[in-house]
Amino acid sequence: MTMSDRKKNYRRDGPRAGSGPSQRQLRVGESLRHALAELLLRIEINDEVLAGVPLTVSEVRTSPDLRQVTAFIAPLGGDNKDAVVKALNRHCRFIRGELAHKVTLKYMPELKFRLDSSYDEYEKITDLLHTPKVAQDLDS
Repeated sequence: MTMSDRKKNYRRDGPRAGSGPSQRQLRVGESLRHALAELLLRIEINDEVLAGVPLTVSEVRTSPDLRQVTAFIAPLGGDNKDAVVKALNRHCRFIRGELAHKVTLKYMPELKFRLDSSYDEYEKITDLLHTPKVAQDLDS
């Protein structure tokens, strides 16, 4: 086996192959999540869809090269979910610029907002666990 074959195998089958995000991705994502949550609480965006809507930033995922960021948000109360996400994506350049003042990174990543559906899944599972048939199995 030549040196180039070993390098190819290491890259494909190495310790990072198929694993989750790196520590750096997690650290940057978490610092961006905190800064974004504070920023969305404090800044005023001139959009009637976003006016007075409290938002929860549940997770921020970064790409391996830290150039793209996906922020998962949920409007509290669950009203106009899709409209809120569209409005945030319309204003993502402004939010990205404001975020650049709060977080120190070499490059501020491109920002994209997506709706966090984990709360809806939680409610479905909770409702399912409280059905009489499942409750009967859990009691015995």
